[in-house]
Amino acid sequence: MDMKQAAVFFDIDGTLWDEQGFIPESTREGIHRLRENGHLAFICTGRSRAFVQSEELLGLGFDGIVCGCGTMIEYQDEVLFYKKQEPELLKRIALLLQEHQIPVIFEGRYHLYMDAAGSKDPYLDMVRSLMGDDLWYVKDHLEDMEASKFSIILEGEQYLQVLPEAEKYFTALNHGGICIEFVPKGYSKATGIQKVCELLHIDHENTYAFGDSVNDVDMLKYAAHGIVMGNGTDVAKAAGDYVTSDLYADGIYRGLEHFGLIL
Repeated sequence: MDMKQAAVFFDIDGTLWDEQGFIPESTREGIHRLRENGHLAFICTGRSRAFVQSEELLGLGFDGIVCGCGTMIEYQDEVLFYKKQEPELLKRIALLLQEHQIPVIFEGRYHLYMDAAGSKDPYLDMVRSLMGDDLWYVKDHLEDMEASKFSIILEGEQYLQVLPEAEKYFTALNHGGICIEFVPKGYSKATGIQKVCELLHIDHENTYAFGDSVNDVDMLKYAAHGIVMGNGTDVAKAAGDYVTSDLYADGIYRGLEHFGLIL
């Protein structure tokens, strides 16, 4: 592989698109030019593969996807790496959450598994509408869930009852008091990038990462060049090397341009 070939990793939410799924035209153009110049473009997301389905998003033209905070790597439509949790552990966590009536989504390669516990949270409604038949229910799959991570919705302080057990196996990422994302210990977007570099023989100095929030911090610090969206959180901005403009102000295009990745 050409030593000068860069690998660029992009978060999805708040980076590639906004909450309504809007992708700026400049982002499309920037990624097209990036790959035209011979560089590699990867989605690098906390979402599991089952939740990366948008044809519009995938149609931007990526070489690969790092999913589930580093728990799965796909390159040119081939799965190179996948870390899934033992079904017995997932069952134990699911029953604990059920006992405390905490809404949860277990996130897998092919399906998401929901236990909404009567919740009316709009995020859960969005997941229902987007996933269709690929959304399964925990109660029907307690014995055979296939997932690498999970997220809970915060609707009170019941979650404090489950944190000690969950944190034995998972790292908890609190997204502004709205939800907590539980990622297997030892895994992150950063480890996903590291694994891509190992598998594809990419020099670390040629890695770039674009992100905006708390679960991007590790990759922003790990990549040789961490680029934070102007609309990013203060925590993300503190972790990056460069703050570009926001999503609506051509942030990705300008970031790529700043580092000479596009002409």
